[in-house]
Amino acid sequence: MQYHALPFILLFLASLCPIHGQTPATPASSADPWTQENAILARIKPPTFPARDFTITDATYGAIADGKTDCRAAIAKAIDACADADGGRVVIPAGAFFCNGPVHLKSGVNLHLAKGATLIFGAEPAAYLPVVLTRFEGTMLMGHSPRIYAHAQRNVALTGEGVIDGNARETLALMKTRPQKGGSGELRKMGADGVPVEKRVFGEGRWLRPCMVQFLDCENVLIEGVTVRDSTFWCVHPVLCRNVTVRGITVESMNPNNDGCDPDSSADVLIENCTFRTRDDSIAIKSGRDQDGWRVARPSENIVIRNCLMDSRQSGLCIGSEMSGGVRNIFMENCRMETVSSMFYFKGNLDRGGLVEHVFARRISADKAREAVVRFETGYHGWRGGNFPPSFRDFQIEDLTCKEATAYAIYIEGVPAAPIRDVLIRRATVDKARAPFWAKLFENVRLEDVTINGKPAPSTPPVTPESEERLGISR
Repeated sequence: MQYHALPFILLFLASLCPIHGQTPATPASSADPWTQENAILARIKPPTFPARDFTITDATYGAIADGKTDCRAAIAKAIDACADADGGRVVIPAGAFFCNGPVHLKSGVNLHLAKGATLIFGAEPAAYLPVVLTRFEGTMLMGHSPRIYAHAQRNVALTGEGVIDGNARETLALMKTRPQKGGSGELRKMGADGVPVEKRVFGEGRWLRPCMVQFLDCENVLIEGVTVRDSTFWCVHPVLCRNVTVRGITVESMNPNNDGCDPDSSADVLIENCTFRTRDDSIAIKSGRDQDGWRVARPSENIVIRNCLMDSRQSGLCIGSEMSGGVRNIFMENCRMETVSSMFYFKGNLDRGGLVEHVFARRISADKAREAVVRFETGYHGWRGGNFPPSFRDFQIEDLTCKEATAYAIYIEGVPAAPIRDVLIRRATVDKARAPFWAKLFENVRLEDVTINGKPAPSTPPVTPESEERLGISR
């Protein structure tokens, strides 16, 4: 089969039947799409755990809270004992604990960081070997372990009021001094060429930055209360998971590519009452990249985001650009943004394929959007010369306010083969914008009760002339 046909065949098959292990997509045909949110929330149930604790400083395990002594073996021993006892809490008490390597969780284990606890990870990349199955920017590989990792586990949690310190700045400084073979470009080529995942090995000398917290192919996941700081890459990354609750966490991490939370090919996900202060997107929804995303063919679907605070150098909510497996049934409400590049950024490119549909947001406010308030783009950078346009359709954003947009209020740019379709923006106010619109290649985009710069907006955005220069938008 030629790759040019593959993404469209996969999307067609996905529309006929649910993907194995996932909840069927909820149709967006009702008059009020928000009625679907309750059905999604009814399915999302955090795991519970037996009332027994395995405290890592107990003599049986022997962890020492001096911030220097390696406690990794003690933590692993406590996790094993907890799993063997059919579950409970592995408790990291108040104090500073050094862990020179990853923590791997098991079914039935709630890793609990008590108030006043700090778990500090070692900086040496070799400590995160041997390689594990993971995903880097949408492509599966065998790579360095994330700091906290679980693979193919059920009923697993990371909770508490403590701090997880990834010590990433020291790690990144080490990597700058060391030559490497290959990199992300080589991995993407392996994915495009269909190299078996077990042969995509990026270990010693072929290092790709791992995530801070990654749950891979897990079911019944809870991440609650903890503070995440100084990650090498994406901060909280549920991949191929089902039934995920991310509640009340704080992410403060300002390294490159530090997204706050990235649901990736995951279904039935709740993100609520969280604070994100990050160098990249606050929340970015993903589903695999290019041919490897089509191969895995798992969408992100049935995701609820509510009552979150966002203050990030990039977007508040982003979908893409790695969205080749599709994204659907996203509900976001009652969120506050301070300063972001865009409040909403929906992006893909001509290599991606993928279908993004049924995205709903309401009661969202921001102080400042440095690029655009709402931004759609199917010509995002990274294109390698393919001809697989993504499809974006059925978006509804309402009760939206923004005090200032440094560039555009509304930015929409499709491609001839795939215009942006079926967008409704209703009851929105942008107090100040340098320009109201950049709009090209779209169909059925409607504006109802929208005010920009104190003036009522037209019912549909005017098409931007080809001669007009783009203002203040990074591409």
